[in-house]
Amino acid sequence: MKALLEKLEIGAINAGAGSGPDGWLQDEKGQKLVSYNPTTGEAIATIVQATPAVYDQVVRQAGQAFQRWRETPAPQRGQLIRDLGEAVRELKEPLGDLVSLEMGKIRVEGQGEVQEMIDICDFAVGLSRQLYGLTMQSERPAHRMYEQWHPLGPIGVITAFNFPVAVWSWNAAIAAVCGDPVIWKPSELAPLTAVAMQHICNRVMADHGLSGIFNLVVGTGPEVGELLINDDRLPLISFTGSTRVGRHVAQTVAGRFGRTILECGGNNAIVVARDADLELATRAILFGAVGTAGQRCTTTRRLIVHKDVAPALTGRLVRAYRQVPIGDPLDEKTLLGPLVTSAAVEKMMGALEQARADGGEVLVGGKARPDLGQNFVEPAIVKMPAQTEIVRQETFAPILYLLEYDELDEAIRLHNEAPQGLSSAIFTDSMHTAERFLATSGSDCGIANVNIGTSGAEIGGAFGGEKETGGGRESGSDAWKAYMRRQTNTINWSHELPLAQGIQFGLE
Repeated sequence: MKALLEKLEIGAINAGAGSGPDGWLQDEKGQKLVSYNPTTGEAIATIVQATPAVYDQVVRQAGQAFQRWRETPAPQRGQLIRDLGEAVRELKEPLGDLVSLEMGKIRVEGQGEVQEMIDICDFAVGLSRQLYGLTMQSERPAHRMYEQWHPLGPIGVITAFNFPVAVWSWNAAIAAVCGDPVIWKPSELAPLTAVAMQHICNRVMADHGLSGIFNLVVGTGPEVGELLINDDRLPLISFTGSTRVGRHVAQTVAGRFGRTILECGGNNAIVVARDADLELATRAILFGAVGTAGQRCTTTRRLIVHKDVAPALTGRLVRAYRQVPIGDPLDEKTLLGPLVTSAAVEKMMGALEQARADGGEVLVGGKARPDLGQNFVEPAIVKMPAQTEIVRQETFAPILYLLEYDELDEAIRLHNEAPQGLSSAIFTDSMHTAERFLATSGSDCGIANVNIGTSGAEIGGAFGGEKETGGGRESGSDAWKAYMRRQTNTINWSHELPLAQGIQFGLE
């Protein structure tokens, strides 16, 4: 562990509090936050949290940086992100291992998360030469009407533990090329990864003679998080986390006329049709339900299977689940690491108890594994007689609820009954069935896939969902527009002054 931290140039004690243009900021009044290894329960590092005074200094300095950064041509802003991506490439392995060490996802997923950050930097560099507006036809002669997009201002980014760097990068890379500095509050469960990332950012900014574009404030939600969402100096807050907290964020920020990007709960389902390729479906379901120990917002939590193929698919899945290697996430053979905390284990056990009370049958797994460590569990498949309240809830753990259906309309109804609306998928060889699922009256999610699972979104598409997921969009497509302000411009290049709608107004 010491060697890993040294590769990332961070010390194991007092790793940082807040980071602004003047470097690392600390306040003797700052409370200490310990980062724990969920695999062993051992402390990794102690981080001094940002006090209100440190937070205020960071935001003030980010505001000053915005005054200069917004005047920098966007292609030049893209050069900063290009070099950030290159710096991350050089440290992909140790940074990915730190993600696994601090959060518990298996090594290939930790490396994959860092690759996702590299990919979004590549995307943002190209975007820096676009940021396009539209030209509209004016009804008035000799008038030109068009729209343009301007930088919005410093934005706050609050991320969750399950993707401790990738989700930040979706926001930070895009925001930076749009001309916005970023103030980042990471999860209290994964602060050290954020400190490592900030070290990289500081070095890249210094190489460009810049400061204050990327900023970090470590602290708890009730303290630093509340400062962010109530701060009218931050016109946009991007929040990733639970629906409960997301609702509070939305109401608070809206109360000051700020904007939000919300990525909240995702109780995702896969529908398996009668004509589905069951081998293909099995592989997708296994990764979607077991990957990241069921702690992805896109984790597959509900499986809606046609009754004619349910026995065959269930048998395949039960056999696959029994072969999943559980253990140290840094072991290359492991496919299932620990849950992030012992509280997460308790929530999983409570959900399984409720599912049994609702008539559910645990087909495989569902046991705690204290022999491996206090945060380890076996992934579970639970056959449910109906979609009860516990099935409609999102339990952040590897529980897959299995439901059966007769007709496609019934499957879509079951699918859409969940209050969340992030990711969805259907497995079928029928074009009619696939298109029905993708139609207006089909899946109500922000992401709908055919013959691939619910997890593994690419950065080129806009990521986000509907209903209690929050409605925000991050990453690709035109998600960049959330980080800018739109302005409509009309230019009269004549010597006349015609009014719109043919209005005549003036003296004889």
